[in-house]
Amino acid sequence: MRSSAEAGPKADLLLDDRPDDGDLGAAVQDADSGPGAGPGVKARRRTWPVLLGAGLIYLALGFILWINAWADGATTHTLCGCGDPALFLWFFQWPATALAHGHNPFYSTALFHPGGINLLAQTSVTGLSLPLVPVTWIWGPVASLNVASTVTPALSAFFAFVVIRRWAPWTPAAFVGGLLFGFSPFVLTNLEFAHIMTAALLLLPLILAVLDEILLRQRHSALWSGVALGVLVFAQFFLSSEMLALSAILVVVCLIVLVVTAALFRPDQLRRLAPHAAKAMAIGLGIGVVLLAWPVWFALDGPAHLSGLVWKNLAAIGGVRPANFVTSVSYDRSARLYLTLGGYEGTLLGSSAYLGWTFIGVLIAGVAVFWRDRKMWFFGFLLLLCSVLSIGPRHGEWVPSQIFDRLPVFENVIEQRFMAVGYLAAGVLLALILFHVHERLPDWRGWLGSLVVLGVGLSQMINVFAPELPFAMRPVLLPPWYTTVAPNLPPGRVLLSYPAPFSGIQDAMSWQAVNRMHYSQAGGGGPQGQASRAGSAEAGFRVLTNLGFGFDTGQTAGTPAQFAAVRHALEVWRVTTVVVATDPSAPLLDQGRDPTYYAAFMTGALGRLPTVQAGAWVWNDVQADTRLPLVLARNTIADCVDRAKGRRARVVANLKAPACVGLHGLATYGTAVPAS
Repeated sequence: MRSSAEAGPKADLLLDDRPDDGDLGAAVQDADSGPGAGPGVKARRRTWPVLLGAGLIYLALGFILWINAWADGATTHTLCGCGDPALFLWFFQWPATALAHGHNPFYSTALFHPGGINLLAQTSVTGLSLPLVPVTWIWGPVASLNVASTVTPALSAFFAFVVIRRWAPWTPAAFVGGLLFGFSPFVLTNLEFAHIMTAALLLLPLILAVLDEILLRQRHSALWSGVALGVLVFAQFFLSSEMLALSAILVVVCLIVLVVTAALFRPDQLRRLAPHAAKAMAIGLGIGVVLLAWPVWFALDGPAHLSGLVWKNLAAIGGVRPANFVTSVSYDRSARLYLTLGGYEGTLLGSSAYLGWTFIGVLIAGVAVFWRDRKMWFFGFLLLLCSVLSIGPRHGEWVPSQIFDRLPVFENVIEQRFMAVGYLAAGVLLALILFHVHERLPDWRGWLGSLVVLGVGLSQMINVFAPELPFAMRPVLLPPWYTTVAPNLPPGRVLLSYPAPFSGIQDAMSWQAVNRMHYSQAGGGGPQGQASRAGSAEAGFRVLTNLGFGFDTGQTAGTPAQFAAVRHALEVWRVTTVVVATDPSAPLLDQGRDPTYYAAFMTGALGRLPTVQAGAWVWNDVQADTRLPLVLARNTIADCVDRAKGRRARVVANLKAPACVGLHGLATYGTAVPAS
């Protein structure tokens, strides 16, 4: 292990290095447990209370963001049991179910039956769901999602605080830098849709610290620095492979810039640092490749993997514009309607990339005033790089992010997510500015000056985001059938729920997760739940989607072609049970387009009446039944539904609409329409 004295002259390549007590590695390496403890022990004794205090404050802020869930019941209340939160409730429940029954936690046929779902090809955050399995076993997936959403911003802020202290050793400055990163607009806007994979940024500061050690400080051996880098890369993959990919892009670009700059201005320093850095990077990459060989293969070529472009990239909204991508005028009414199904019913926050003029002005002024600090130039460049790469597609205009459009895997990096690292750079820059202000004015004027800078810089961000916090919460509601009948289903049932989870209304995944996976399900949400991925069942997929969500389209009439498409989809998915459950207490949008109409349509498609159980229309033994679909006149379903609802247009699970369809239908086998 190299001493700090040996490393000192080397660390002046681009980022000047000042001794400080925030470097835990330096504190530990000089530690002594005896009575004559050296400066390392004294530094640790000073450091741990500071770290503990900062961590508790960050954790308290995390609880404040999620206070409505903890106050109303963290096992039953979260952002929503719909939209993307429903998908993440499923992601938290499956590993717990898999480990309890000896199944693969990274693959399941409980969703998208029978092909299944590949969790490593999805945004499944197994790096959080697996450690939280005990919480899920005891309190359920809602509790696990709430714990993860509360703790991850606090941990992200804490690790950023620890790392920033190596460059800005004044504790209040580093604390503010960590706060900006862990609770940035990027993190907050991802938390509001339960996008944990992009809100859990806790490993990014640690990766930055290890790279700083490998490339510049070189206080520790290349072996252990490389091991640390490899392990962090491995862990980051299980939090978000997308964040790992975009971090790799940024590291390569920054490394090229550092090497070229050093070759031009500090060639002697480059020659001294290069061997150690090359060895450590090779070890780190080697360990990362070995550890990730199977997970990467499984994600890219394992069962139910996703190929091609997973999501169409979103237009970047940010910088000095507080508007978010949902409220942006660039989306038409239909697109905005789909985006509102994301799963948050509170007031939507501003842009995830919002900085504001005042913050940008403070950063520019800080770099200009403290230009001799080369760290300011590096992190300023990193923030600028992230901002440029976050610019999304423009109308006919080329943007830098288009470089990745034709690269396998990297084509799936969503541009605005480069700002995750951008906010880390912004946090370091703000901390450096506050540190230098306090350093130049060490008495009360330094504190006052720092507070003024802080107030001016963050005023617009606070004004845009603070009024809409803490997050609004609501109970995860299950229709009565899913609380009374579903938990007692015999093994092997495959359900087609209404609304189908691929329709845009994803509530059925939360019902399945809260029920601890007692049954499998046809279809699912997320990137896999797209018509283009439905194969031969695509036509039926589209019909069922329109029946469940098609608010901007005409109702599905019930033609022979539509009935045939749905029956083929049910056969492909091996559906045993169709359930159209009602829940009058649920928000109107979560109830789907019209459950009565859906029940009438399925009566025609399956050629038989349902049974009514616990407020739901139910067809059992779908695969075993060979009855043919009914032949209906064009407006039969609509007329039967109107008569069944009456003037008050109430949705009640009874046989009026299905029986009406059965009476008006002409079964091709010429007999009366039987019940299930």
